[in-house]
Amino acid sequence: MGNFLAYLGRLGLSFVSQAGGMFLLFLSTLALTLKPPYRVRLFFKQMEFVGVNSLVVVVLTALFSGMVIAFQSYRALSKFGGESLLGGLVALSLVRELGPVLTSLMVTARAGSAMAAELGTMRVTEQIDALEVMAVHPIHYLVVPRFWAAVLMVPLLTVIADAVGIAGGYLVGVLLLKVDAGIFVEKMREMVEWIDISSGLYKAFVFGGLLAIIGCYKGYNARGGAEGVGQATTEAVVIASVAILVGDYILTSLLF
Repeated sequence: MGNFLAYLGRLGLSFVSQAGGMFLLFLSTLALTLKPPYRVRLFFKQMEFVGVNSLVVVVLTALFSGMVIAFQSYRALSKFGGESLLGGLVALSLVRELGPVLTSLMVTARAGSAMAAELGTMRVTEQIDALEVMAVHPIHYLVVPRFWAAVLMVPLLTVIADAVGIAGGYLVGVLLLKVDAGIFVEKMREMVEWIDISSGLYKAFVFGGLLAIIGCYKGYNARGGAEGVGQATTEAVVIASVAILVGDYILTSLLF
């Protein structure tokens, strides 16, 4: 019993320590954002890495997610003659929840893990120490561009994911399941309001910041050579994914 309590204590201390470290990294990132020099080229490079390079996986995920939602929802709605609601249900599911969540998870898997691996490699090979020797602030150089690139690009990817997912639902609903195209679009227009779209974008902003801070924190504090980098990368993906799901519940509770 004592060993179990000691384990819980260590787990709690580790959680508080890492959460505090991530919060301090977030505050440092905000404080250094407007401090010169402004590395515009590095910022655009990270925008390409986080956004453009994640476009294919996000589009594929959104397309098939929208198709599956339409197919499964039609089966449920047809039991009580509600097939006409299919368009609104697909659109609401995507813009409120699945669009920002699935997009953020895919970006975490592709870009967040790469942030942790890249910064972790720089840490264990002492490249971050070299930046400090050259009087270059490591957080300003490494974290700030990645953070703001994720904050900007994840919402843009979410907009694309919403559109592609709705198109996938339209294809299944109208072409495969023979729902009237006019009713599909009209119900989508009636049921989806601006607050639904804006809440999804708010979530995407938060999730983008979360995955960037967590990935950068785990990589920045990696230790133990190649094994430590691999462990930091794995932890970054797991923690960021769980944080996104927990954050989605909290934001949904606050916004609706």
